[in-house]
Amino acid sequence: MSTASLPSGGGCREKRFTLIELLIVISIIAILGSILFPVFARAREKARTISCTSNLKQLMMAAETYTT
Repeated sequence: MSTASLPSGGGCREKRFTLIELLIVISIIAILGSILFPVFARAREKARTISCTSNLKQLMMAAETYTT
């Protein structure tokens, strides 16, 4: 292979992420995660409350059906 066909001056450099860019992206993801974690926890608790309420209603309906 001849060197005449290769570009001179490093024109074929690979573009890579720098360490600073990676640290910034990781920190942004961590901040977003810490903001969204309480939101998901509250949604999970609300879903659990709704599920318990539904179960209680079904038990009351079953008890009424059984007594009649």
